[in-house]
Amino acid sequence: MEPILAANADLAWMLAAFVFVLLMFPGLAFFYGGMVGSKNVLNTMTMVLSTLGITAVLYVLFGHGLVSGPSINDWGIIGNPMDYLGLTNWMTDDGSGSTQTLYFAAWFILFAAITIAIVASGAAGRMKFSAWLVFAPIWLTVVYFPIAHWIFAADGDGFSGGFMLNDLEIVDYAGGTAVHMNAGVAALALALVLGARRRRMERPHNVPMTLLGGGILWFGWFGFNGSCALGASFLTQVVILNTLLAGCAGMIGFCAIERWREGHATSLGLITGSVAGLVGITPAASSMTPLGALLVGLFASAAVAFLLSFKSRLKVDDTLDAFAVHGVGGMIGTLCIVLFAAESAPAGVQGILFGGPIDIVWRELAGIVITCTWSFVMTWLIAKGIDKVMGMRVDEETEIAGLDTTIHAESAYEIPAAGVGHVPGLSNTAVPRTSTTQSATTEPTPAH
Repeated sequence: MEPILAANADLAWMLAAFVFVLLMFPGLAFFYGGMVGSKNVLNTMTMVLSTLGITAVLYVLFGHGLVSGPSINDWGIIGNPMDYLGLTNWMTDDGSGSTQTLYFAAWFILFAAITIAIVASGAAGRMKFSAWLVFAPIWLTVVYFPIAHWIFAADGDGFSGGFMLNDLEIVDYAGGTAVHMNAGVAALALALVLGARRRRMERPHNVPMTLLGGGILWFGWFGFNGSCALGASFLTQVVILNTLLAGCAGMIGFCAIERWREGHATSLGLITGSVAGLVGITPAASSMTPLGALLVGLFASAAVAFLLSFKSRLKVDDTLDAFAVHGVGGMIGTLCIVLFAAESAPAGVQGILFGGPIDIVWRELAGIVITCTWSFVMTWLIAKGIDKVMGMRVDEETEIAGLDTTIHAESAYEIPAAGVGHVPGLSNTAVPRTSTTQSATTEPTPAH
């Protein structure tokens, strides 16, 4: 069932929030692109950005029905794809300005696309782009659309929605399950199928680029969380404030753990901590007071920082840490609801530390377990199947040379420094690359 917006002013805020969320795609592309080596930056960014095109096509054809359509046989498992097939029955304006189905279709496209974009973390630097273009639509159809139906489709008059929202009654404000836990666990499964990179300890090639991407993501997050309030209201104010506070506290939590365990705090850690805090508050934004939001940001980022401090000892190469940041961060945010959600917050949920009902524990834990199990098992099966049919991973020569030039025939840093390679009077003549120019495009020295 579609949510209903109360007034045109609400729709105006939602349209503005839509633009904020759209900016998360270049934000994530920059965030991820800066963390890989310079030979794979364009490939990584292209994987992220391509998800928007893939998702839009699927969603218009059948995805909106699977997510928002009436649940088939009232089981709460998957929506009826025929209900919104091609969105062809939703092109009539009643003149009141209240027609909203098309807006919500566009809104859910962005939520779905950013989820599969996060999954690219498990494949960076070693997956065939052709295999990614096959993997993404299958994953959306088999993994994301069902989970989104479980958590986003509410019951209505003569309408049966998803079982996690309506039967389990789990608290998940803006997609801690369907988006963050789902994407993080899927990235882990994909990384297991692909195996580790041959140059696993490669340093991030452009930290300022990652900082820029993280800042754009934070900007977009106000639209991501704020739009789930379905209008310009007091709830919107609470959610936006809590989103700000959790991101800020995330900086502190991550840097504190980094300083304690590693002896220094880094700029990369600072922005990673902010994103971890934002992930943590996503399911809990409507359930927390401002003080609670600070605690969510601290706990989520500290847990992520502690986990990442052991990354070099793990055999799984989740290249851009989606499992830690999004998977674990989403779980911590959900557990914070269980512990200290405040009844005075708009959601009206009370955590067990404040005397809340004990059944909130098993409901939220069931949501975590069901989401993570479905996401991991199905992602692993999809990846294994594609690997058997067409192969998922590039060959060793391609991987070492870098995917930018070998797959996309492009280089992110091909422009030479001023004067280098220029011969007066021969501006159109190809000049062999000098050693100075070459040094500008070499990979950073591995960390170990």
